[in-house]
Amino acid sequence: MKIMVINPNTSVEMTNGIDNSARKYARPDTEIETVCPKQGPRSIESAYEEDLVSEGVLERVIEGNEGKFDAIIIACYGDPHLHSAREISTVPVYGIAESSMHVACMLSYKFSIVSVLERMRPILEDLVARVGLNSRCASIRIVEISVLDIEKDPNITIKALTEASKVAIKEDGAEAICLGCAGMVGLDKPMEAELGVPVLDGVVCAVKMAEAAFDYGLKLSKIKAFKKPGPKEFVGLERFRIVS
Repeated sequence: MKIMVINPNTSVEMTNGIDNSARKYARPDTEIETVCPKQGPRSIESAYEEDLVSEGVLERVIEGNEGKFDAIIIACYGDPHLHSAREISTVPVYGIAESSMHVACMLSYKFSIVSVLERMRPILEDLVARVGLNSRCASIRIVEISVLDIEKDPNITIKALTEASKVAIKEDGAEAICLGCAGMVGLDKPMEAELGVPVLDGVVCAVKMAEAAFDYGLKLSKIKAFKKPGPKEFVGLERFRIVS
């Protein structure tokens, strides 16, 4: 199969890291193409920045459908514009947060999300509620490291995330940890070895779920929530116009 992975920010370094993680765990016969928008913020750390990347993400989704991909992954832990992407796509679209949380629920009863920056907590809380997993989420633990600083010193980052995860396990009852940022790719296995519980990289979870659904012959349901929008005039946005 062929999967398009979209990094919604414009960081080339993060795009490469996401690509490496996706390729590492994809099957040998799965083709991965990782892309990012042509313009936008270098990282996404606010609702404002999530909104700014909407056009870039949706344009890539349109390209993905034109390019004969079998699945599309949005590689940002806020799952930005996932619902609208599914509306305009004919192939399955996966969010890394939704994917990792569902995998966590199959491996544990309670999971915690470990993410960056306290200002992201409301976005993550809304995300958990939207996925319908409030009762399975033990906690959201935050480390005050910016997205672009995650890879500057991986040892410091792993130590901070591991300590936060230990608190989530001991005090909150977490039995699995979801890494709450696409920039945390590659940190899962070192943390898992120390924590002794599943630690989930959302990019990998989305890739494996996409492969499983493809093997099973599953498609997007288009009869209601993800039904294609009706055609109408788009002033100045011809690229995004819906054709019946």
